[in-house]
Amino acid sequence: MAILDRSTAVFGETTKMDDLDSHLLARLRENARAPVAELARALGLSRTTVQSRLARLERSGVIAGYAVKLSEAREAALIHAFVMLTVEPKQAAAVTAALKRMPGVRKLQSVSGPADMIAAVEAPSVGEMDALIDEIGALRGVERTNSSIVLATKFDR
Repeated sequence: MAILDRSTAVFGETTKMDDLDSHLLARLRENARAPVAELARALGLSRTTVQSRLARLERSGVIAGYAVKLSEAREAALIHAFVMLTVEPKQAAAVTAALKRMPGVRKLQSVSGPADMIAAVEAPSVGEMDALIDEIGALRGVERTNSSIVLATKFDR
């Protein structure tokens, strides 16, 4: 495996990353609870090397934490949607704060294009999704919403 040198700026510092770091991160995305010994075998490295790389990536902020990934069955039981929001000028901070308080809003991103923000949302039923989208649209500072229901997830890394 050829090692390519890449630098990643995190918190104003530059962290050197190579192909091994990228492969290690890819393995962790698949299973963040994989034992270090398993990661080492998969990458053809010693446990000590993998542990030191993980420590360096954590210390530098490249790895900010580890998360729970819900089962496909649990995810499939939920209705998922993307809600594009057009926000009144100078209201982005207030809208962001209000959306952050809504448990059904899983992710919020600011974007370029016709919408100002995109919210990834989930609800246990179509009726509750409808109510969540209405609640988002009624927020002070939200001019307009446009929603797309997710029909299928092809892959999720």
